[in-house]
Amino acid sequence: LAALGIDVNCAPVLDLPAPGGHEVIGDRAFSDDPETVARMGRAFCRGLASGGVVPVVKHLPGHGRARADSHRELPRVEAPLDLLAKTDFAPFAALSDAAAGMTAHVAYEAIDPGCAGSVSEAVIGGIVRSQIGFEGLLFSDDVCMNALAGEPAARIEAVLRAGCDVALHCSGDLESMRAAAAGCSEITPGAGERLQRARAAASFEDLDRQAAQRRVDEFLRVGQNRRGGYSRGQAGITMRER
Repeated sequence: LAALGIDVNCAPVLDLPAPGGHEVIGDRAFSDDPETVARMGRAFCRGLASGGVVPVVKHLPGHGRARADSHRELPRVEAPLDLLAKTDFAPFAALSDAAAGMTAHVAYEAIDPGCAGSVSEAVIGGIVRSQIGFEGLLFSDDVCMNALAGEPAARIEAVLRAGCDVALHCSGDLESMRAAAAGCSEITPGAGERLQRARAAASFEDLDRQAAQRRVDEFLRVGQNRRGGYSRGQAGITMRER
């Protein structure tokens, strides 16, 4: 990633799989044991940072119990708060000093019934920032997912108003991107400070952009030959999260 000029990776996943949970988290999870997840998540973060890439822990405060795919609909978690604190929240609390994190489009009925965590001040302010103590730069999950409702600009406004520092928009659709931009506001001083801390967390070295571009072009050429073509926009290839 660093060799291609990519200095942020939306990983690791710190979610705990739970019986009955949707397979969308699947093998992205390290374990169903909070201590193991925290230990392996910490090692993963250190490895990324040492390679010049900022890790983004996700999905705060926990996606493992969700019984639906938030790409398609809003999942609801009915577990009591004390159980969530002992299990789902625990890996995130152990990595509360992580440089960056990502929210979950999940409704926690014990906290803010029917409201996706990414647009809930109770979840972000009361749980992510206060109870878990997460201090890093906070991204929303992709606002294009069907767990959220409303026009693109309204979704952007909602996640920022709830306390996210950055709104993540991943559809790649230009018209949607333009509409979403209308909902963007100036970055707050606090978010700006967290952004600077996140950037300082990885030892990203000077990049040979011409060499990186040659590598990207080669990847695209090989991929086109193998799979019948890639879509390439003005800014380069479209990256999709794992």
